[in-house]
Order: sequence, then structure tokens, then C-alpha cells
Amino acid sequence: MYWFKNAIIYRLTKKLDWSLAQLQQHLEQCAYHPCNQSDMSKFGWAHPLRGSALLYFSVGKQILLLAHKEEKILPSHVVNKELEERVRQVEEKENRKLKKTEKQALKDDVVAVLLPRAFSKNQQTAVWIDTETDLIYVDAASAKRAEDALALLRKSLGSLPVVPLSFANEPAVVMTDWLAQGNLPAWLTALEEAELKASDEAIIRCKNQALDSEEMLSHLQAGKFVTKLLLDWEEHLSFVLNEDGTLKRLKFADQIREKNDDILKEDFAQRFDADFVLMTGELAKLTANLLDEFGGEKARL
Repeated sequence: MYWFKNAIIYRLTKKLDWSLAQLQQHLEQCAYHPCNQSDMSKFGWAHPLRGSALLYFSVGKQILLLAHKEEKILPSHVVNKELEERVRQVEEKENRKLKKTEKQALKDDVVAVLLPRAFSKNQQTAVWIDTETDLIYVDAASAKRAEDALALLRKSLGSLPVVPLSFANEPAVVMTDWLAQGNLPAWLTALEEAELKASDEAIIRCKNQALDSEEMLSHLQAGKFVTKLLLDWEEHLSFVLNEDGTLKRLKFADQIREKNDDILKEDFAQRFDADFVLMTGELAKLTANLLDEFGGEKARL
């Protein structure tokens, strides 16, 4: 099961039809196929559930997709070394300097020769669509990777009107107030890690440090804002909350992950189903709690 390690959350700005038969047809148009000998990279939808022919996995109103990117690793120094040798041979044979376009043609040829022997790097990005709340969660540490997965979904569906989920009250202001005033919500505990930023963009990173210490409070009183904060939610999970509202380093507590341990390992599909229900339920509740704490969603103009 793909337990999310990060969550960049997006709001669908209009209702879409998520009928599953139609979704499968759309996804098939952009299905992942491994690189052949001449491909530098391939990007498409893979099967979330091992052994299933479907390019989605769904339970109730929750849908899981899996974007798969394969890239051939061709180190530039390997290409350049081979290219230099070829350029030298041709220039010696023809007793002249090669033009830029001729060198590029030789380089293309070198890449074509080396590609079949190149190793592949594979990367998968899970996308969870909550059709009940019209939110899309992408398990990505960077906005670029999340946007790539959403672009693939947009290409598959023909349209995907989404904006990043944003809170009415700025997270940096709220998190700063939590620490400065010592008024974290009862359901959250601040762990000993934070990042503070001054108006001049100077950054202070704190690890293994009490966040209610005099040193920390003096930073906050001097006008620094909390831009990242490591939090624990009542032993459900820990996570880093960022000033842009994204969640990083999600770590589900053992007592949560072990809830389905009574399901036999051999029954892979049933365990996958149960874990997906469990994970999405936890993250949906966390999102609702955070929206409540941050004054709901920011009004869109």
C-alpha cells in the first residue's frame, strides 16, 4: 500500500464526472509503457494494485492513481568522452575543424548508441482523488513533481481545473502565534523542530530544541515567523506543516498502521483496500482539522 509520505493538496474548482469505466478509458490513453531502446524517458499511468488490469484503485468515493516515470541515466561525462573521441577521429581524417551542427549530429549518434545500454531510473507518484470533498492529494515533496502528475491527469481527462488548497489565515502567522503564545490546539503537539524566517529572508533551522525556550521566544518577539513546524497529531501521525499549507514527512503511527495486521499477508488485495481506507480517512480528518484551525479556505477572487 502507498502510505503517503507527503501531501500537496489541490482544490478542484468545479465538479468532474469520476465514473470509473470512463476514467479507465481516459487513463489508458496515457498508460505507462517501459522505455524501448531509443527512448530517453516514458511517463504514464501504472496499476496501483498489483495484479489488477485497472489503472486506478477505488473504494467508495476515493480513487488512487499511480503516475510512473522512467528515465534513462546517461551521464554527461560518458557522452562527452565518447563524443570527443569521435570528433578527434573525424577531424584528423578530414584535416579540418568540425562545425557546431556536425558535432551535434555526432552527439545524437553517440546518445543513440549508448541508450540501449543505459540504466533506468524509475519514480512513482501517487495521486489520491477525494471525490466527496473535491480535493486531490499528491504524494510529492516538490511542487514540480506534483504538477507533472497533475499535468498527466489533465492530459488524460482533457481538463483538470485545480488550484492549490490555501487557508483563510496564513499558516506562518498562525504557527508563529501557536509558539509565541503557547496556544497550540489541544489535538496538536509541537515536536522539537522548526524553521523560522526573518523579514530579511535569513533562515533559522532548529532541531532537537525546545520550542518554548527563551532563545526561541526571543526570535519570535524579534519579528521572525515560523515557516515550518514538526507536529504530532495525538499519536495518529506526525508531519511537517509548511507555510504554503503543504504537508511533508508524513509518518503514520505504528498503532494506526497496525490496525489491519489481522488481515493475512497472502490476501494482498484486501489488505491494500483496508490500508487505503485507513490512510485516506486519517488524512481527510487531518485536512478538516487544519481547515478548521486556519479559518477555512481562502476566498478565491
